[in-house]
This record gives sequence, C-alpha cells and structure tokens, in this order.
Amino acid sequence: MSTIHLRQLTTATPEQFLAGLTDFGPERAKLFGRSANEYLRVHEQGAAHADVTEGSGGVWERLRYDWSDPARVVMKTTDSNTWGGASGHTYTFTRLPDGTTRIDAVVVREGKNFKGRLLGGLLGLLGKRVLGGELAKTAKAIEARYATTRDGGPLG
Repeated sequence: MSTIHLRQLTTATPEQFLAGLTDFGPERAKLFGRSANEYLRVHEQGAAHADVTEGSGGVWERLRYDWSDPARVVMKTTDSNTWGGASGHTYTFTRLPDGTTRIDAVVVREGKNFKGRLLGGLLGLLGKRVLGGELAKTAKAIEARYATTRDGGPLG
C-alpha cells in the first residue's frame, strides 16, 4: 500500500477548488488529466456527495465523494480494476491570510491485483513527483477557470 502526501498553494479560493473537484461535466478532463471523458460515469449525485466512475489509460475506479464539510473532500474507492482496500483520496482546503489556499491531498493506493500492486509500488517511489505535478496542473486549470481582470470581469 502506498500513501502519498501532497501540498499545493493556489490563488483559487477553497470554494472554487471544491467546485472544480466536484464538477463532473464534460470539461472535467481539462481540470484532471487522469479523468478521461470515456471513463466518466456519474451514478448518483446529491448536494454534498456523488458516486462516480472515472479513470484513464486502462485504470478506472468508482469513487464515493463526500464534501459535506466544504473544507474537506473524501473520495473512497468502492470498485476498481486496479485499486481496493483503503484506496482513495482526501483533499483538505485551508484559506491563508494572504488570500491563497493551501491544498493538502492524501492519496492511498492499495493494489487489489498484480497490476495494482505493481502500480502501487511505482507510486510509492515516484508518486509524489508524478501526482504532485498533476495536482499543480489541476490548480492552474482551476485558477484559469476563475481568472478575472483587475475590474473583476472574466479574462478572454
């Protein structure tokens, strides 16, 4: 089992990052590089939860999202072709005094078969760099989604 701790600063507000994280529409792949549209299925969605299948590159997982605490999103893997056990993600948002947001993410990967154990082992070695890079790209994409000019209007 691999547990990867990530931290990212962003100019997006906690509310904006939460909105991006829980947007399961056709633009999701632009925010999350590892969530390809052909894998995306929303099975159920409520005001503070969702049951979603997503993935890319031959790896998929069904996740139970819970954002009943708007400062924290817990995503528990309920089914996958690769991951099992305690697998999932937790994102915690902290608004900082300078107006930025600190995102703390914990990714747990427990392989349920040979492919999962192999990928989990690789993530144990390279996960912080690879997944940290993905989190940085997501933060930039969410920042761009909410970017405004000095007068408060949208860019572009």
